[in-house]
Amino acid sequence: MPLWLQGVLELGSVAVVSYLLVLLTVLMVWLADGFDTLGLTGGFVLSGHVWLLAHLTPLQVALDPGAGLPATTGTLNLVPLGLTLVPFALSWHAGRRLARACWEGQFWQPYLSGLAAYSAFGAAAALLFSGGEVSASPAAAAVFPLVPVALGGFVGAYRASRSLPGLIGVNAAAWVERTSQYSRWAGSYVWAVLRAGFVAAVAGVGAGAALLAAALFWNWNDVVGVYQRLGTGVPGDTALTGLQLGYLPNLAVYALAWATGAGFELGSGTHASPLGTEAGPVPLLPALAALPPAELPAWALVVVVLPVLAGVLAGWWFLREGENHLDDWMALRLPARWITYPLSTLLTGVFVGAVAGVLVMLLSWLAHGSLGLGRLTDVGPDGPAVLLLFGVEVAVGAAVGCVVGPWFEHEPPFAPPRGGEDGEDGTPAGRRAARRRRREETAARRAMRSAGRRRPRPARGHRADQHGTEEHGADGPGTGRSTADGHRDAGPWAAQGPAVAETGSAEAFDVDAAEAPATSSDAGAAGPPER
Repeated sequence: MPLWLQGVLELGSVAVVSYLLVLLTVLMVWLADGFDTLGLTGGFVLSGHVWLLAHLTPLQVALDPGAGLPATTGTLNLVPLGLTLVPFALSWHAGRRLARACWEGQFWQPYLSGLAAYSAFGAAAALLFSGGEVSASPAAAAVFPLVPVALGGFVGAYRASRSLPGLIGVNAAAWVERTSQYSRWAGSYVWAVLRAGFVAAVAGVGAGAALLAAALFWNWNDVVGVYQRLGTGVPGDTALTGLQLGYLPNLAVYALAWATGAGFELGSGTHASPLGTEAGPVPLLPALAALPPAELPAWALVVVVLPVLAGVLAGWWFLREGENHLDDWMALRLPARWITYPLSTLLTGVFVGAVAGVLVMLLSWLAHGSLGLGRLTDVGPDGPAVLLLFGVEVAVGAAVGCVVGPWFEHEPPFAPPRGGEDGEDGTPAGRRAARRRRREETAARRAMRSAGRRRPRPARGHRADQHGTEEHGADGPGTGRSTADGHRDAGPWAAQGPAVAETGSAEAFDVDAAEAPATSSDAGAAGPPER
């Protein structure tokens, strides 16, 4: 099968399967009488709208003015990130399969053809499901769905190949190897900082999810009370729970923004932060019953420690990577460690905090949106505020992690970099490499000693008492018969030179000549001189 066709089939199946999953959920609610006036055709159309919204495509909403709503038109772009993870995960597996089917540098062929097919599917969905009160732009539907699919496919392919040259055919590592030592240090340092920032962002989102779970558990009575007040029955409760599960990652990002101090909006007039909650009318959703009260105690500001702890974890992880070449470079330029160590630590913390802040700001931008109607046109955290506060808190934590990390690694925190075979013996990674080298050297010495205990087997037909005979002359075994002019024929060992004859042919038995034991043939090596 051609690679381009395989890419079309793989990513085309991702589009179809992701739509069928949404359609199955909607049909289950419809069969349980969850949508009385929807109808079967309306179920297909609603599934298409949900599929487009899950793929980051904004929807234009235009309701009948007779509905009594303050705003009759608007844009619905509050993306349910929980549903966005479905095409991301499916494209992850598709990318892995495509990477295994390609030779080095060929991945772009099925990758681009598959993305083109996915773009066509999105545009067709916008044309098919638009009309009436909800519609989508075909151009937007052709572009925005590529974001989660392209990212998931590329990450999955990289996880399968473990090599960027294998995917794009460009070996950046080889180019870096041809540069100077300082360039290699800079590349390793930047890559380690990027990964440390990713660790801080993941830890921060995990802390937000834990904070959300604690809030739901603490206010579970209020959550159940909202379900009872709605009185939608089992089908309605099922649909409502599915809707909240789709927005569960959004709520985790909101909780993280609340922990940073930036807070989040739930429509105009409603703002929640550790300093207090400005309450306004909010949608009657069970999950929103876990909102913090308007008056909070002073100790509520302790939640700011969560992003700082995420930074500490990132700083410790960066230290364990052993790629703090900024500190190495400063130590080489200025021997005063009381200046270079604090300066390099502060700069590393700032860099890690900047990377983590940008990543969380992107998540905040994805989780922010509008429901398109009335007051609910501004829902979610403010991205720049989250970038500033989370970046500063992670920077402080990363600097602390770099300082306290050596205590967990059992090394002095202010020890200067020490040279070594790999130039980093003063780091945890360098010490691990040194221990690995010592184990390998010990194993090699043991193997040589065990090989030295084996006596080399003499040549065929050789006896220890045959030195000095016509076949076994004074130079030891295997030197050949003497000719009439006093020289010897080239025997089976002659190609290895006189050193072989003098050491008892140790090299022929894969034994080091310096450690091979003396044999009886060595005793006759100093036989009578040639005549």
